[in-house]
Amino acid sequence: MTALPPGDPQLVSMIVSHLKTQGLFDQFRRDCLADVDTKPAYLNLKQRVDNFVSNHLSNHTWSPHLNKNQLRNNIRQLVLQSGMLEQGVDRIVAQVVDPKINHIFRPQVERVVREFLSPGSCSEEPPAPLPSTETKPDSSVTEQGT
Repeated sequence: MTALPPGDPQLVSMIVSHLKTQGLFDQFRRDCLADVDTKPAYLNLKQRVDNFVSNHLSNHTWSPHLNKNQLRNNIRQLVLQSGMLEQGVDRIVAQVVDPKINHIFRPQVERVVREFLSPGSCSEEPPAPLPSTETKPDSSVTEQGT
C-alpha cells in the first residue's frame, strides 16, 4: 500500500474505502446533521424556500383534477433554477462543517490514515507529559562523589 505514491488515485480510493468502513463518514454526517437545524443559514434557507413555494402555490387554484405530481415537480424545478439552494447550502456548510474540519474531522482522518498506511506501527500517541510538580528523588546521594 505504501508503495503507491501520495495522491495516487488507487491509494486515495483505498483510503476513502477504509475511512468509510471505519464509520468516519457516517459519524461526521451525524455530527453535522445534529447541528444543522439550529444554524441561522438553515433557518434562513428553510424560510426562503417556504415563502417561494407559498407564493407559487398562491397562483394556483386547487381542484380535484389538479395534477399534484406535475405541480410538485414544477415547483422543484423552479426552486432548483432559482439558485437559492446552492447559496443556502454553501452558507450551511460554512456554519456547520467548516468549524469542525480542523479541530474534529482532520485529526480523526489523519489518525485512521496513519493506521491504514502503517498498521501496527502507530499505536495511539501517548499524551504529552505534564510538567511535574513533584520533587525528584534526592539526587544528592549520587552526586556527592563528584
